[in-house]
Amino acid sequence: MDLDGKRVLIVKPSSLGDVVHTVPLVHAIKRCRPDCVIGWIVQQSFRPVIQHDPAVDEIIPISIPSTSEPAASGSSWLAALVATIRTVRTLRTRFKAVPYDLALDLHASFRSGLLALANPSGRRIGFADAKELNTWFQHTTLSADAKKPHAVDKNMAFADFLGCPPKPEDYRLVTGREAQQKVAEFLKAEGINESDRLVYANPAARWKTKLWTIHAWAELADLLTQRVGALVIFGGGPGDRALIREITGGMKQLSIPAAGRLALDEAIALIERCGVYVGVDSGPMHVAAFAGTPVVALFGPTDPAKVGPYGDGHRVIRLEELDCLACRKRSCLERRCLEDLPASRVFEETVDLMGW
Repeated sequence: MDLDGKRVLIVKPSSLGDVVHTVPLVHAIKRCRPDCVIGWIVQQSFRPVIQHDPAVDEIIPISIPSTSEPAASGSSWLAALVATIRTVRTLRTRFKAVPYDLALDLHASFRSGLLALANPSGRRIGFADAKELNTWFQHTTLSADAKKPHAVDKNMAFADFLGCPPKPEDYRLVTGREAQQKVAEFLKAEGINESDRLVYANPAARWKTKLWTIHAWAELADLLTQRVGALVIFGGGPGDRALIREITGGMKQLSIPAAGRLALDEAIALIERCGVYVGVDSGPMHVAAFAGTPVVALFGPTDPAKVGPYGDGHRVIRLEELDCLACRKRSCLERRCLEDLPASRVFEETVDLMGW
């Protein structure tokens, strides 16, 4: 397909990991067709992921409350509905003035279908297996390669359709100089040197079933500090501070709490600066994989073949003997898949991966 001079709209508003998984597609398109204009509808909170990326010509931020967060109340649905209607009206006015030739709906939901429909002209393309009636909104639907189940590979069905095959250099994130400078100042203030071994630890996730135990995290951080002289930085958002305080309160060694102290683009730059990411299946894990930071990932209710750290040089740790893995349950009475995972194993896997 000839995209030269065409305007291409990406519809992938959230979540953090899903936005990260879409970046390689954008890079592939822009590399193959540098004259095209790429716009991206994204939730305001995830804008920092792409705001420094030269492949994205126009960022279209939206603010629609999430209905999938654990803390979401019954009224969240009404708030989301009102915000969606308002957003679609605003986008329609905007796109009438300057329309896009193509709308690529990678989110595959009813709401994303509405967002793509706000572009009054042009061709809408989505996934053939999309749910929530999303296929109703599309002019063309694409089927991903069943032999490549990972979300990143699934997105590349769009690259194949557009004649823009990806290259290794497409699988990256772009961080800004200001974010990198902020991280340098943060590390300097914490007394960290360039030669120090830094471990970015992420204990938080939206699903309770993805969480490891407080005791295991404290034990792992102590092992990394005592035995290999690493400095453990606990990352996360402001809402993760209480969890991290519990972990650090059970430690014998010192660690560095960073949760809520950096903006999202700065947190990405910090992950890029660290030697290794150790954590559960969540957005920062995908950030690390695309920032070139080796990942040690703890998996239980989700399938690493579909949503694991993408690329080579990572480790996925699971209790393979359990027959309930990848159950996708958000609540569980036993949670053996992670609660039975010993800190010593995670430590050994991390040290082996890093050659420490």
